[in-house]
Amino acid sequence: INAPELLDEALRRKRRRCMIGTGAMSDPYLPLEEKLGLTRKCLEIIHKHGFGLSILTKSDRILRDLDLLKAINERAKCVVQMTLTTFDEDLCRVLEPNVCTTRWRFQVLEIMREAGIPTVVWLSPVLPFLNDTRENLLGILDYCFRAQVKGVVCFGMGTTIRDGDREYFYAALDRHFPGMKERYIRSFGNRYECLSPHHRELMDLFSRECESHGVLHQVPAVFDFLNQFPEPYEQLELF
Repeated sequence: INAPELLDEALRRKRRRCMIGTGAMSDPYLPLEEKLGLTRKCLEIIHKHGFGLSILTKSDRILRDLDLLKAINERAKCVVQMTLTTFDEDLCRVLEPNVCTTRWRFQVLEIMREAGIPTVVWLSPVLPFLNDTRENLLGILDYCFRAQVKGVVCFGMGTTIRDGDREYFYAALDRHFPGMKERYIRSFGNRYECLSPHHRELMDLFSRECESHGVLHQVPAVFDFLNQFPEPYEQLELF
């Protein structure tokens, strides 16, 4: 609850401006944000101090703060990142039941493009035997290219399953895809990394499509873009 105060103090003490990124393990636009407004307060602080922002979400609630995102981008730099993994809307509702669907997230990306805010897509995780298909990948990439995203982050065509998460994941598979749990156990056992049997083929397709459309897709290159603070702004601050 005191995150804005901690952020304000941290940025006030920094001698050099940089990009501020949100973590990938917790969405900054959880439903509780509608009541608490902590993310918006943090955006106001980032803008006040002249820092950049790299924010990652699955939620269309980010549109509430479009005014602040535009202001940050005009003064420094703002990059909005959205996770897109499942092109089929019905399957998306099963795999991601508590967030807006992929089609609407694509529309959010287009709104950001129209506002002049650069975007990046995270294509992860891809679930073996569920959305690891050529059709799914091409559908997601079509959204990316139409929205003119700057880059796509993909760590491979697969997913990771941590101990402790596996029970929850398998229970969900039993509810929605009978027999799929047994297929995962046969294919991966207790492995942490579960790569699709189509991993290499899909990654080759992913690389070719991104290269042909001029979209960053090598993970280090995308992260360099996310972390790069605009130097001209720093130079102006010296005088």
